[in-house]
This record gives sequence, C-alpha cells and structure tokens, in this order.
Amino acid sequence: MTFEDFASAQAYMLWGTFALAVLLGAVANKTNFCTMGAISDWVNMGDTGRLRAWLFAIAVAMLGVAGLEYLGMVEVGESFPPYRAGQLVWAENLLGGILFGIGMTLASGCGNKTLVRIGGGNLKSVLVLAVIAVIAYFMVNPFPGSDQTLFTLLFYGWLRPLAIDLGASQDLGALVAGGEDAPTARLAIGGVLGVVLLGLVFKSSDFRSRFDNILGGLVVGLVVVGAWYLTSNVLIDLDGEPYTLRSYAQQWDFLADSPEGQPADSRPLSPQSFTFINPMGQTLGYAMQRLQPAYLTFGVMSLVGVVLGSLLWALLSRSFRFEWFASFRDFLNHCIGAVLMGLGGILAMGCTIGQAITGISTLAVGSFIAFGGIVLGSALTMKVQYYRMV
Repeated sequence: MTFEDFASAQAYMLWGTFALAVLLGAVANKTNFCTMGAISDWVNMGDTGRLRAWLFAIAVAMLGVAGLEYLGMVEVGESFPPYRAGQLVWAENLLGGILFGIGMTLASGCGNKTLVRIGGGNLKSVLVLAVIAVIAYFMVNPFPGSDQTLFTLLFYGWLRPLAIDLGASQDLGALVAGGEDAPTARLAIGGVLGVVLLGLVFKSSDFRSRFDNILGGLVVGLVVVGAWYLTSNVLIDLDGEPYTLRSYAQQWDFLADSPEGQPADSRPLSPQSFTFINPMGQTLGYAMQRLQPAYLTFGVMSLVGVVLGSLLWALLSRSFRFEWFASFRDFLNHCIGAVLMGLGGILAMGCTIGQAITGISTLAVGSFIAFGGIVLGSALTMKVQYYRMV
C-alpha cells in the first residue's frame, strides 16, 4: 500500500482503521463479546463460554501476528504503545491491570464494552467514557501551567524504579533465543501458545455449539491482526525511497513542501492495533483542539468506529434502547469504576483488548502480567460484591 503523498497515505490508514472498528463494534454488539462479562460468567456461574471466546480472540491474534511477522508482513517491534520495550515496567503493568479490573467491574464493562454500550443507547456509558477520557488525558498530558501529569504525581516516583531492564526487547522470542534468532523463536512460541489455546477453547462442546461466541472471538482476533497489517504497510514513495508514516512525519521539515497537514505527534503513526483507554484521552485532546486534523489519530478513528458499528447493529436488530442509572449508588459505582479504568488503563499500557489481545499478540511479557492483573482485579471485586449481597 504505497502512496505518492503523506495526506493520501494517512487518509487510507485512518479510514481503514475506521472500517475495521465499525466491524468490531457491530460484531461485539451482535455476539455480546464482553471481557468483564466473561469473567463474571466464569466466577459467578462457572460458565466459560464468553471466556473461551476471549481466549479464542487471543489465539487468533497471536497466531496471525506470529505468522505475518515472520514473513515480514507486519512490524510490531516499534509499535505504539511500545509493547516490546526493553524496560519491563512489571509493577505498573500489574497494578494498572488490577485497578483496571476493579474499575471495569464497577463500571459494567471494559473500554471496548463502554463504546459498544454507547452505540446501543446506554447513557451511563457516556458518563463513563467522559470520566475515563479526562483521567487518561491527564495521565499522559501535563496539567495546564504545569509540567506534571497524573502519572508523574501519583505513580512514577515509586513504581518506575521497580522496572527491570531486559535488554533490547521484552518479548518471549527475544528473551528465549536472543536478538538474532528471535524471529524464529517468536514464530515457534506464538504458534505453540496459539494452538494450545485453540485446543483449550474448542475442547468444550458447549462452546462449539455457540455460534456467537465463535464469531465474536474470530472476528475480534482477525480485526486486531488486520489493524497490525494495515498500520505496518502504509508507505509513501518519495523519488523511489519508501517512508513509513512515522518516519515521514519525523523528517517533515526536510521532506514536505509546507507545514500544512503535519501531524501534531509522530508516535500515533507507528504500527499499532486496537486499544481503547489512551484513545479516549486522545479523543478528548482532539476535541479540545477543535477537531484539527493534526490531532486525528488511529485511536480517535477506532473509538468513533466502534460506537458507530454498535449503533448500526443496535438499529438493525432493534435492540437500541436508552438506559440510565438505577440509583445514586449505581451512578457512584460507575464514576469510581471509570476513574480506576482511566488510571489503570494508562498505567498498564492497555485494557482487555489493548493488552490482553493486542499486547499479547506481540508476546510481550508486560502484556501477560497486565492480563493477569485485570482478571485478578475483576474476579476479586466480583467475589467481594457477591459476599456483600449475601
């Protein structure tokens, strides 16, 4: 996918992202693909159907990325966010995952589910989105008139010193085989883990009989792979020299004829796939900048696309309905949950999609830690809620 100018290449990437996100939103609504619901079904009822759908999505994404990366068709080493960074911020991954797991349980769903619910008419989720967006924005961006962010004020000083330097990359392939043999090791490890997950998932005859769970897991996994492929293969041909979107933006003053069309930040032009907490903050920033094209990113398009896809399915299936808080306590729980999701999602560098599927597809150690933290935080919260009810 090679283009003659930056504007055409960027537009292709953004609209391709939007199309994938619409598909994700529609299928997630149609199949009730919900990671918080998956943990709830498992913990409270012993039903593993939706949990297996989640694991199926992980397996599809892992196998897809392992194969395509080995063939040189995707580039996930320099991704945004940097899943494979050599510095393993394990404490941030773990604590962020736990906070996010608690938050999504209190707020009735993860980041993706919040967007799907908005598309279905859930007004509670609009509030959740707004709160997450503010928290996520200020976790990354400094407060007005200050150089401090929420992250530096609350977490950096005591969590970042616990980080472990793993060298060039923290992915399992690099750790097991070293840099030179890492590609082959990634293919082998990703292939084995993916096949094992597929075996665990399809071992259940109950899962095999539920079309929606199979469809949901398959499409979510393929959409994650599709986004990796899309963002890794959009190039600009300048006098026979290929440039990625990010490399072109970084050399804008030397390559472009004018400042017109220059993106505000080159990092969101890196290869990436779906995640939803940081994009909520990006969307707030885009709105604060009066919808200037320079602030339009993969994340913003993915957020809008999921909402629209969910809305389209809700209208087609006639399931669209407005929903509001049942009580003040319900309102308070959702607010607290949204705050925790905003803090935890940025701290863990992703959510139940962004780390547990997209991140794990890169075989990054931090992604596995964050995934474990999310499940732990959500499961413990559900147990506490259950004991308080009885």
